[in-house]
Amino acid sequence: MMLLCKYIVVYTDIFFSPTAGEELFKIKKPSLNTITFRMQKKENPHSAVREAERSKEIFQSESRIINTTDTCETEEEDEHYSSASEDYNSSASETQSSPPQKRKDLSAGNIPDAAYIQVACRKRQLARTQGDYIPLDTSHRAPVSQKKACSDTESEDDSDHDTILHFAPKTKTLRQRMAEYIVPKSDGASEDDEIQNMWEEQQLKKAVRLPQGINVDTSLHKSQPMKIKFDPSVSLPPVNLEIVKKRLNTRITSLQDLHRAHQREHEKYTQDIESSKSTIQELERSSNAALNYKFYRAMKTYMESLIDCLNEKLLHINELESAMQMLLQQQAITLLKRRQEDLKNESAYVQLLSRKNGKSTDDSLEDDEKTKQLLEECVARRTCRRQARESFGKSDHHEGMSSDDELSAAEMTDFQKNKDDILQASKKICEDVHADFCNIGNILLKFHQWRQKFPDSYYDAYISLCLPKLLSPLIRIQLIGWNPLENSIDLNEMPWFRAIEEFSDAKNMPQSKRNDDPDQTILPTITEKTILPKITGFVEHVWDPLSTSQTVSLVQLCKNIFEEHSLSKNESSKAKQDLVNSIVSRMKKSIEEDVFIPLYPKSAVEDRISPQSKFQERQFWSAVKLLSNILLWDGIILEDTLHELGLGKLLNRYLLLILLNAPPGPDNVEKCNKVVACLPERWFKELKSRSTLPQLANFSQHLLQSAHTLYKNNCSDETRDLILLLVKVNALHIAEDFIEEYKLEHLKSIVRK
Repeated sequence: MMLLCKYIVVYTDIFFSPTAGEELFKIKKPSLNTITFRMQKKENPHSAVREAERSKEIFQSESRIINTTDTCETEEEDEHYSSASEDYNSSASETQSSPPQKRKDLSAGNIPDAAYIQVACRKRQLARTQGDYIPLDTSHRAPVSQKKACSDTESEDDSDHDTILHFAPKTKTLRQRMAEYIVPKSDGASEDDEIQNMWEEQQLKKAVRLPQGINVDTSLHKSQPMKIKFDPSVSLPPVNLEIVKKRLNTRITSLQDLHRAHQREHEKYTQDIESSKSTIQELERSSNAALNYKFYRAMKTYMESLIDCLNEKLLHINELESAMQMLLQQQAITLLKRRQEDLKNESAYVQLLSRKNGKSTDDSLEDDEKTKQLLEECVARRTCRRQARESFGKSDHHEGMSSDDELSAAEMTDFQKNKDDILQASKKICEDVHADFCNIGNILLKFHQWRQKFPDSYYDAYISLCLPKLLSPLIRIQLIGWNPLENSIDLNEMPWFRAIEEFSDAKNMPQSKRNDDPDQTILPTITEKTILPKITGFVEHVWDPLSTSQTVSLVQLCKNIFEEHSLSKNESSKAKQDLVNSIVSRMKKSIEEDVFIPLYPKSAVEDRISPQSKFQERQFWSAVKLLSNILLWDGIILEDTLHELGLGKLLNRYLLLILLNAPPGPDNVEKCNKVVACLPERWFKELKSRSTLPQLANFSQHLLQSAHTLYKNNCSDETRDLILLLVKVNALHIAEDFIEEYKLEHLKSIVRK
């Protein structure tokens, strides 16, 4: 059955032929195609009757609308276009005077004539043109209701095309999808019906344009969902108590694991909460951002001013350090040259006396006068030193073991004056500087306040690495008058040392925390970067290895620095290695230049009062003194280096030569005893064999030969002393052989000890 959804209003246009003059009628199709739908429904006679009545009512209503429109347009045209179209007004009045006849013609379905249609089109065009502007004369303005009634006819046709056509299927509800899912797939007939219904609904949604406000429930066209059917023939798996128990235990275990995980997470969150609370409290106790910024800004300004001040004073500090270094170096060079000149003159004088003929020329006599004068001055200095030793009660001293470092009164006065001038100038370096920028204690106080208020930013700024370089110029000012070769004030007693030690608080901090605190490295770093280079300069240019007092002071200072300030742990320290290398080089130079032992005839040497014997004795004891000073460095310098310098170059090359040429006796035993006393006992305690060091093999043989000679000469005390020396140098097998050879049972106890 075909259902006509809408009637189409067909407009006709009239065209006049210019040649024939006859009227032609042409049916013009509408711009929009008429949409018709075909629906398959069940035959219902009542619905057909209702559709016919509804179509008739629609046609009558449209006729009335057209009549009303024509009337409105005729009245408006009479008012505005009376002078231009009188014929049309008369036709319009005839048409207006007979509305029943027009309705009759339209209701009968007759086609109007050309004149009527032309008039109607003209009126409609005028009405449309009038609606495009607002007239100036508002006295005969038509009511709004009439205009709305006139425009109803035009908007009626367009309203049919305003409705949006929905061609996509409507989304199914959850209830509909569940109903489709639970329907058994085995029911083929129901599935086919469902597919057919779905297809019909989709076609209706695409074809039918429902009026607005009407919501059709498509679920009404669907069949009612079927209930879920269970197949009783399907058997469930067997269940017993063990299976249930096992599943329950598994479930309990999993829940327990989950509970423990939740507990751990709860503990973690609790700790985070406590940590957050403590952080909040610390932040609340701390100062606000403005005060923090003010502190950092003031600290930055202070640091910039301090650096500028130190940079300005650094040139003056370097000049004073160089002046003091040159003054001490000049004094050391003067003493060294005088000693070498005295040695050369005395050796030449003794050599001159040793000549057999004793003849001399006039030139030699003049030289002898100069040499005698220099020797007299040297003897006078020795006499003064001997008297000074006797006044202190030192009776075991030998000629040659004292340092010839006395200056004349004029030289001493000049040296002291220059030294005082340098020290006075060093005090004036910071005369125009505020105490906060030149006092190490005040400077460290600023950083101490920073460390107390903001420890995180303090340690993040690596202040422990900056302070040694920052304080170095001020420390160097205090060290200008410091001489490590003299018994001057110790480093631990200096003001800068105490201030840094108090800042680091190393004494009050436990050892465990002391190793982790970066501020504990400030003092060792200052010692390594500032103190050790200064000591190295003294070793290279001022230190005299023949001076026992200088060597003892220097050795003690180095041991304190390496042990107390933890520099011994840093074996790779460049400053420490440079210092050790300088010490070794200076001792090698002293052995080569300062040691001189001449050889004279045996007859001249045996005479104890002869100049040759005295000169040789002084040179021997001077070499023994140098050996003692070299071996004082045991524990600081490597043992192999000391073996090479002290035993290889000095003992075997010079001292042993004098001992072998000297006749056995009490003097020889005393010399051997003095040499053994210089050797460190630690060297022999670490020996596992019953033999001595390889470098002491020749010396041990000399002791054995001297013991044989003295025993044969019935010198039992001297023999016992030599055996004791063999035991001290760990030459035990030599001592045992000697005791067994001469059946000296009373000496076996010495060997056992």
